Amino acid sequence: MTSAEAKRILEAALLCAPAPMPLREMRVLFDEQIGPDTLRLLLEELGEDWSQRGIELVALSTGWRFQSRPEVRQYLDRLHPEKPPKYSRAAMETLAIVAYRQPVTRGDIEDIRGVTVSSQIVKQLEDRGWIESIGYREAAGRPALYATTQQFLDDLGLASLDQLPPLAGQTQRQTEALAALEAQVSLLDEAQATLPLDELVLATDGSAAESVPVQLPSGPPEPAAQLEAVPSSLSPPQADT
Repeated sequence: MTSAEAKRILEAALLCAPAPMPLREMRVLFDEQIGPDTLRLLLEELGEDWSQRGIELVALSTGWRFQSRPEVRQYLDRLHPEKPPKYSRAAMETLAIVAYRQPVTRGDIEDIRGVTVSSQIVKQLEDRGWIESIGYREAAGRPALYATTQQFLDDLGLASLDQLPPLAGQTQRQTEALAALEAQVSLLDEAQATLPLDELVLATDGSAAESVPVQLPSGPPEPAAQLEAVPSSLSPPQADT
């Protein structure tokens, strides 16, 4: 089998795959006769072949897949006019804290946010497949430790947590870290057309923020401040609404 034939088979398999394809499945395509190094070279060539098209080949945490480019999203959205799921400010702040501080307990999240984290928020993020319990902290009550999942990385189009928007500085509040995460997050529908999250936190003083539509930036997100615990001078934690 020539390199061109192998690349054509690999291309067809990736285009037809319902989920990201890992290297081990690609090797099955060729009855283990092509090694991982050769497969990576073929993937690199495929990426170059599609570099000027509306679809791109991307490497994710669970494998490789073809997906639409962000710049064509507005056109693909016309085929799928339904709105993407909406997530509350509380849910997005919780997700941001887990993403940047994992593993964390609900108590850790409450210390940072300054409010009680409801079980409904945790369940919503678990049901979406973005966070999961990975164990228990050896402390009173043995609270569950939460971390992000492979699905979280795939939905963001990331290969690893190292590709999350960088955070720098020590003086800003956790809402700025949330903004950095939302600038990166995109949801993929069944047709792999990217859809933005609907809400962005505007307030930085701890008050309720107004929700507005979010437009994903065309370039890389700007660095935001690191998550920081709410000052102890604030009132005791209150339940999310």
